[in-house]
Amino acid sequence: MNVTVAKTAGFCFGVGRAADTIYALLEAGKKVCTWGPLIHNPAFIEDLKTRGVVIAERAADIPVGYTLVIRTHGIPSALYRQLETLDCELVDATCPFVRKIQNIADKNTADGTPAIIAGDPAHPEVTGIRSYCHGDSYVCKDIDALTDVLATHPDFADKEIIMVSQTTFSVDEYKKYIKYAKKVCTKIKIFDTICVATSERQAEAAKLAARSDAMIVVGGKNSSNTRKLYDVCASLCPTYLVESAAELDRACFSACRNVGITAGASTPDSIIKEVRNTMSENTVENAVKDTEELSFEAALEESLKSMNTDQKVVGTVMNIQPNEIQVDIGRKQTGYVPLEEYSADPNADPAKELKVGDKLDLIIMKTNDAEGTVMCSKRRYDATKYWDEVAAAYDSKDVLEGKVVDILQKGVIVNYKGVRVFIPASQSSVPRSGNLEVLKNQDVAFRIIDVDARRRRAVGSIKSVADERRAAASEAFWADAYVGKKMTGTVKSLTSFAAFVDLGGVDGMIHRSELSWRRIKQPSDVVAVGDEVEVTIKSLDPEKKKVSLSYRKAEDNPWEVLKRDYPVGTVADVKIVGLTAFGAFAQIFPGMDGLIHISQIADKRIGQPSDVLSVDDVVKAKITEIDFEKKRISLSIRALIEPKAEPEAASAVVEDSTPVPIEEYAAAQEADSEDAE
Repeated sequence: MNVTVAKTAGFCFGVGRAADTIYALLEAGKKVCTWGPLIHNPAFIEDLKTRGVVIAERAADIPVGYTLVIRTHGIPSALYRQLETLDCELVDATCPFVRKIQNIADKNTADGTPAIIAGDPAHPEVTGIRSYCHGDSYVCKDIDALTDVLATHPDFADKEIIMVSQTTFSVDEYKKYIKYAKKVCTKIKIFDTICVATSERQAEAAKLAARSDAMIVVGGKNSSNTRKLYDVCASLCPTYLVESAAELDRACFSACRNVGITAGASTPDSIIKEVRNTMSENTVENAVKDTEELSFEAALEESLKSMNTDQKVVGTVMNIQPNEIQVDIGRKQTGYVPLEEYSADPNADPAKELKVGDKLDLIIMKTNDAEGTVMCSKRRYDATKYWDEVAAAYDSKDVLEGKVVDILQKGVIVNYKGVRVFIPASQSSVPRSGNLEVLKNQDVAFRIIDVDARRRRAVGSIKSVADERRAAASEAFWADAYVGKKMTGTVKSLTSFAAFVDLGGVDGMIHRSELSWRRIKQPSDVVAVGDEVEVTIKSLDPEKKKVSLSYRKAEDNPWEVLKRDYPVGTVADVKIVGLTAFGAFAQIFPGMDGLIHISQIADKRIGQPSDVLSVDDVVKAKITEIDFEKKRISLSIRALIEPKAEPEAASAVVEDSTPVPIEEYAAAQEADSEDAE
């Protein structure tokens, strides 16, 4: 029996990110509570419970002192705002793809535009998405539900509406939705919101099922994406859905020669491996192995079996063609180097790197006397020539540099001067939930950690070099760090309360209050992951290795801007942002408001400010007083109005210029600021 495991089986990016978040919090010694099950996998949830993780369904379920983690499926917007008010640290592990759909719904339905959501009405992800729709929303679990919605709303035919899908929705089913909706609705705006990992997983599952006698789908039975995988496979061959290896009945596969295994996005690698091992027991042909890891080694080993010094030759380049290089090796036969035997780097281009007359060190691979040709390999010569350097680096622990040329299921291949070095995923420096593809074609530094001289196999580690350099950078940071020092870093991650920045060896935290002089709702309003930012060290705790940072610049402090650009006597165009019984608040510039007392609005007595002014009016006013200590600014429109000549007999008008108590001023200004936000 041949057992094949799909490459895309197991944790997707969003689930892996959430799992890493939980484990990181636990390793940091924090007590963790999740809002609902973090993912749909009973075994994984049970493991979290054994580690002390609590699952909450109500605010009252959250123990005091626990960090609350939002599940990958997200939660309704109103619930999120409610949880933000609780006295606990809140960490948002919502899948970025789910967050993207929430943002699409929020932005594109702000004017009340209706929304159609392809998905399961009872799924928490869909419930959360609906909460971000400002207009009517309709959830369609199948094409029949969609046709019913459009039939009962004929006005949708020429009305602006949007359509999104649940991240784990069936790709083929959503295509049917799109085709039908476009026929009926002329102004529909369709968003492709199925997770890329979901579409790739379903496509690979279909291909694997098509060439298998039976399929095993591993995952939680209440998982949406696992059920979709089951549906895809079941339409092509007998398919069995299991949550663990214990549910397998090997008798079901007794007549099968080829069995495929795939798994939902919430299935841990350990469970997939257990299922694979169970299916491979007592099958010599399929002893558990990683064919991706062995393929390059087996090929290299086979090619080296017949090599000896007599087969090494020097070839002179005679002609360069798209698929081969013709060389003169000093024999009557014509020598040639197939393109795939030119270099271990698949991106190498002999047309750009060589010219006629160049000399190449080669190994003869095959002689065809009948055709008068000799096939040679430069790639294998290089592997032989530089193998000694790789072997020596194992003993010396020297750092080598090469390029990542291949991505395998369990690691990557680095080309070092023609020698292919295998880097396991655990030694790649890419997080467990990360995508190894980010290393493709990257130049990396690595160290050899294992060598099989007989088979000429080498295993390396990028992580050991990266960790060593990071430790050195950390030591250098703490030796030179001081409060007030300016540094440049890269935003590494975001939470609801802070942004974390990689300073090169050390991570620092920018609290939400230190991101902007303005009041913001969340860090993502100011920065995004990957942004390069200039920060100032606010505080240091060498013992706990904690660094607090500030992104706010002193020169951007609204009060400093006021002092520099708007001294007393300045006349400015101000915008009315609030009205009270005693005056009007006006924005001088974003983040800085002043008060126009009722006595300073006009050159005559008025009943109330709204008799003359309205919110959003732009008027000219003069700054008459600034109290930096009490953070108070007085403005006057009246000061810019030329006084009218009064008859001598007219009695004087007594204006109410009673000063406003600072407490009332501050309270009104605070309330106005909150309303504006």
